[in-house]
Order: sequence, then C-alpha cells, then structure tokens
Amino acid sequence: MNVSMKARLSMMMFLEYGIWGVWYVTLVTWLSSGLHFSGQQCAWAAGTTALGAIFAPFFVGLVADRLFATQKVLAALHLGGAVLLYAASRQIEFGTMYPLLILYCFCFMPTLSLTNSLAFRQMTDPKKEFGAIRVLGTAGWIVAGVTIGSMRLEATAMPMRIAAAVSVLMAIYCVTLPDTPPLGASGKFTVGSIFPKEAWLILTERSTAVFALASLLICIPLQFYYAFTNSFLNEKGVVNAAGKMTGGQASELFFMLLIPFFFRRLGVKYMLGVGMLAWVVRYLFFAYGSPSGMMPLFWLGILLHGVCYDFFFVTGQIYIDRKAAPALRAAAQGTITLITYGLGMFIGSWVSGRVVDAYATGDGHNWRAIWIFAASLSGVVLLLFLAVFSDKEKESEVAIA
Repeated sequence: MNVSMKARLSMMMFLEYGIWGVWYVTLVTWLSSGLHFSGQQCAWAAGTTALGAIFAPFFVGLVADRLFATQKVLAALHLGGAVLLYAASRQIEFGTMYPLLILYCFCFMPTLSLTNSLAFRQMTDPKKEFGAIRVLGTAGWIVAGVTIGSMRLEATAMPMRIAAAVSVLMAIYCVTLPDTPPLGASGKFTVGSIFPKEAWLILTERSTAVFALASLLICIPLQFYYAFTNSFLNEKGVVNAAGKMTGGQASELFFMLLIPFFFRRLGVKYMLGVGMLAWVVRYLFFAYGSPSGMMPLFWLGILLHGVCYDFFFVTGQIYIDRKAAPALRAAAQGTITLITYGLGMFIGSWVSGRVVDAYATGDGHNWRAIWIFAASLSGVVLLLFLAVFSDKEKESEVAIA
C-alpha cells in the first residue's frame, strides 16, 4: 500500500473516532448537570451505543456486504447521523431525545466495522499495515477530548453539535475514498449468514463458554466508567476533565505495545485476570481519590485504561481468533462483540443508572459508594473467572503476530 493510500485511510480513522470522542465522553455530564436528567435516564442515553452495536452486524450484513459500495454507505450514514445528532442536541426532554440518540447510534455504530472493512480491502498485508492506520483513530479521540475539555464545553450541547458538523465533513470525505463495491454475497439473507451456528459452536467448549460469560458480566460494571466518569470528575471539580480522560487512550497505545511481552509470560488466563483486576483497582482509586490532595489516584485510575482495555478486550480478541477456525474468525469476533459491547453494555446501562440514582444526594452523588459497588461487582466476576476458567492449550503455543 502506497503512502498516499495510507494517509487517506488514516484520516478516515481520525475523523471516525474523533466524532465519537467529541460527543460521547461528555454526554452524561450535559444530561445530568445541564438538563438534570436522572441517573437512569443518563445511563439509558449512554447505552444507545450498545443498541447500535446489537443492530450493526445485521445492517452491515444486509446492506453494506450485499447492496452498496462501502464508501457510499459510510457517506450516507454519517450524513444522516449528522442530522439526527444535531436534532438530539436541541432536545430538552428525555422522551424526545432518547429516540433520536437510538436512531443516531443505528447510523454511527455500523460505521466502525465499515471503516475497518474498507481499510482492509485496500491493504496488501493487513497484519502489518492496519495497526499504523487504526492508531490514528485513537489520536482522533484524544484530540476530540482535549479540544472539548479546553473549551469548557462539557456541560453543554455544543459537543454534540460539533460532532454533527464533523460528521458532515466525514460524509463528504467518504465520497472521496477508494471505490469499495460489495463482495456480492449470494443467497437469501438470514441471521445465520451473519452469526453462523458454527461460530456459536466455539462457545460449547468449556473454556470459551466461561470466557464469553465473563466478558458479558464484566461489561456490566464497565459501563459505570464509560457512562459516568466524566460527570463524576466534573462534579468533583476536576478542571478539563475530558482532556484529562484522554490519558486513558494514551496509556492504551502504550500497553498495546507490551501485550506480546506479557502474553508470553502470563498466558491467556492471567492476562484476562489482570485486565479484570485493573477495573477493580481503577474503581477503588476513583472511590478514594479527590481533587485536593489525592488527585494522583484519579490520574492512576484514568491511566489504568490501557491495562483495563488491552489486557482484557485485546487479549480476548486474540484468544477467540486462536480458538475459531480460520473461515469463522470474523463471525466469531462479531459474536463476542455482540455479547460484550451489545448485551453486556446494555445491561450495564440499566444497572449503572439504577445505582447512580440510588446514591443521589442533595448536592450531587455519593460517588464513593457508587465506585465501591462497581469495584465489588468487577471483583466478583474476576474471582469467578479465575476459579472456573481453564485453557487446556499450552500457553507456549500462543503466537502473537
């Protein structure tokens, strides 16, 4: 792949994840402090991405893989998403905003896999070329967070409107991307064509079934972080909270480089275990930190994101890739994504909202109790996983590309 194509695909990733980073991180802060929505309403709003993740595979399988060129589908989805996101930013009632956010996520979440598939179609060696391109997506998220935080827009509707404007820019840019026609899948569309039963059969093996269940359960307390951290930091008086939270993405890049080193020494079980343990520790740091005197605990909680995400999710992706037959690897990854980012995060939205409401106070929230609840839930999942999970394959056989 030549330098020009690499630059074009990198810009696509930068805009794609920049859009998400602009509006999602600060959404609950605006809804809670600006519009005074309840914790449950805020959590449902944040959970619309989970609904989008459940819907995305069906849309991609029915439309993008069969009917239209990927770059045209991307352009249409981002343009439609811009309209929906701007309309949502103008609402002040949950009943009118929530359906718009759901429709927006139905537009946006499929674009995550579509940008990946478009990039893969242009590569000669995806294993070597994709990482350097995808990292620009993380850079886009970081730039978005730093920009919104420095402009002090976190408790306003402006991040959603900025994201809508960038979505229009992305729609225009997508039209310029290389033509990527559908592969022309034949036969009648069925759910089985997206999630073939053979992909689900890997879950009949005890180790993968335990992994899938643990992944589902750990995503429930994970939603506390994704939905409420920015609101928590702002309520505690942390300046430029959105900007500081991008330290998590920076640590993600750092720990990504260390995965091969730790994988060889820890193996699958303990890599996954360390990832879960990091969530427990992170929530305890949030529970006992404070802007005055104990701010380092907040920073450590944020910087643990690299361990939390890379050691569990990336290691899990590697594990599933190893367990699935080559022809079923994409379907198996889609199945796990549906279980985690779809079902797990959706359940987590309901649970986190109920807990945040339960610990609401006259002047905010009892955040220590909220984070201890999340840490305890994560700890229970960790202990159950360590007690039950056993991968029979020799860890020395694990190969990291």
